[in-house]
Amino acid sequence: MSELRDVLDKHISNGPVPGAVALVARGDRVEVQEAGSVDIEGTAPMARDTIFRIASITKPVIAAAVMMLIEDGAGGPRRIALDDPVAPWLPELAEPYVVRTPGSPVDDVVRAGRRITVADLLSARAGYGFPADFSLPALAPLFSDLKQGAPQPQQVAPPDAWMAELSRIPLLHQPGEGWLYNTTSDIQGVLIARASGRPLSEFLAERIFEPLGMTDTGFHVPPAKLGRFTSFYRPADDPAGGPADAPTDAPADDPAGRPVLVDAPDGQWSSPPAFPSGAGGLVSTVDDWLAFGRMLLAGGSVDGRRYLTPESVRLMTTDHLTPAQRDAGKVFLEGQGWGFGGSVDIEPIDPWNVRGRYGWVGGTGTTAHIVPSTGTVTVLLSQLAMSGPTPPDLMRDFWRYAAGA
Repeated sequence: MSELRDVLDKHISNGPVPGAVALVARGDRVEVQEAGSVDIEGTAPMARDTIFRIASITKPVIAAAVMMLIEDGAGGPRRIALDDPVAPWLPELAEPYVVRTPGSPVDDVVRAGRRITVADLLSARAGYGFPADFSLPALAPLFSDLKQGAPQPQQVAPPDAWMAELSRIPLLHQPGEGWLYNTTSDIQGVLIARASGRPLSEFLAERIFEPLGMTDTGFHVPPAKLGRFTSFYRPADDPAGGPADAPTDAPADDPAGRPVLVDAPDGQWSSPPAFPSGAGGLVSTVDDWLAFGRMLLAGGSVDGRRYLTPESVRLMTTDHLTPAQRDAGKVFLEGQGWGFGGSVDIEPIDPWNVRGRYGWVGGTGTTAHIVPSTGTVTVLLSQLAMSGPTPPDLMRDFWRYAAGA
């Protein structure tokens, strides 16, 4: 039994997590361990190819797709650049309004001082998203009208209707002034579809998933693969499910204290969604995310095929925030920075922090990172929702193990 298996068993055999699959890859050496079951009934053990709802570790994939569009258009007729306003593709955001102060009512607004740019979306500084204070009035319509927070693929309006709703919600900050979590990744998904003239799922499949061999990654699980798909739960003592990614409409507490079922394999991810969420809608496996991570580690090229230029990868994995923006987002970032689509370690605050480490966590119990300085990819997939933005002990123990592996 490996030490990695011991890390998983601590939280599965003797804890609340039904099951997990963990992977640590350094160069050609890949360690994978599975523990527990795909559901609390124990109907099947976890396996290396088990499919999970990966939630917010979708975000780096979406950011990479935006960078591909930017590279496609460099100097061409369909040019899209980092500093371009998003209005030509997202006219709903052409003339945004901003609440007068973060605590102002949603109807107390001023005009935005400048237009929202592509870079604002990628760096999560467009003015839309979650701050540390979830009680601010401007956040309420993000949850009620846009269904932000929990991945709920069958409950979100199609992209055009979703953007129309978004256009009626004021920004929380002036464009570029504040880092806010989550919403800009969903907007990036709409941008990709409109700028490419293709559904987001098709663009990702053709440009990323199929050539990288990510055969189990997408916005839904087809019938032939449902036997490898997990059930998804929330902790019994967390009826709200957490503010960042976890469900807000979960059923009543289980009297036995067991995790409470939120979604079964034949539930919301068993058919294509009307709104493919760039913020948290993908399903995947540890090996699929490993393929994506290795592409980033290789500077954007794999087996002679270029997916991204080294400069695009550098921009994705470089911190773009000011010290004040990092401090305001500390409840999510824990003192680290933010690149495009994921966090970037800038300070060795905890044992697992390595300068340049890039990746993120998902509210469904997932986490994935690359460490360019060591050539490492780490992926942990489980199916118990986080109770909030603070990563649970399972993730922290996994990171600690991976740092020393």
